[in-house]
Formats: sequence, structure tokens, C-alpha cells
Amino acid sequence: MKVNLKRINKAFHYEASTEEKVTVNIDANSTIGGEGKGTRPMELLLMGVAGCASIDLGLILKKQKQELTDYNVEVTAERNDNVAKNFKSINLHFILYGNLDDSKVERAIELTLTKYCSVALSLDKEIEITSTYEIK
Repeated sequence: MKVNLKRINKAFHYEASTEEKVTVNIDANSTIGGEGKGTRPMELLLMGVAGCASIDLGLILKKQKQELTDYNVEVTAERNDNVAKNFKSINLHFILYGNLDDSKVERAIELTLTKYCSVALSLDKEIEITSTYEIK
């Protein structure tokens, strides 16, 4: 796996690209000179957790033969009050639609966050990762 990051302007606007040429614009917070031209790095990390967990959860539910018709995840996080302002906690609120067995969804989320989601498992163990869900 390899990504490339190039500077776009003299402020904090960057463009990251994958080996497959998929690009993402990255920018800093406006309080330090960002111009709103991209996603901030800490937001990207939350998107990464959500994306990874969503892929794994979808695969597990499919193996469980659950009828997932739609899906959304809302991620909220709290940051520490230190120099780095790293994450203190992250909560993933899964909103699932379909004819789903509550106990299977609960087990699938547990497996996703404790065994399969490589992004969540790559984060510092001091970050409290929690989840909630609702089935509609």
C-alpha cells in the first residue's frame, strides 16, 4: 500500500492520491490558516474508521444472511485537551435498515470493532471506541 501527498498551495492545501489514482483534498483548520479546500486529517481518520467498520459489518451481515437494505453510520469523537489534541474517544452510531435480527447485528458490530476493522485496531489503545445502533 502506498499513497502520495503533494502540496497544492502555500497555505495548507494538499492532494493525496492512491496507487489507483483516487484523490482526496486535505486542508488545515481555518484557525491556523486552512482555506476549507479539503478534509482535515482528523476528519479523514474518522472517515477511515467509519468506512472500514462499514465494509466489515456489511460482510459479516451478508455471511449471516441478514437482509440489509440501507445503511448509515454517524461518527462522533472527543479530543483530548493537550498539544496534539489526539482523540480521547470515538463513537460509531450504526443506523441499519432491513429485516435484521437484533442479536446478529449486535454480534456483527462487536466482531467488526474487536476483530476485523483494521483501522480501529490500528488506533492507540487509550482511545475509547464505543458503538450504538438502531434498526429501522
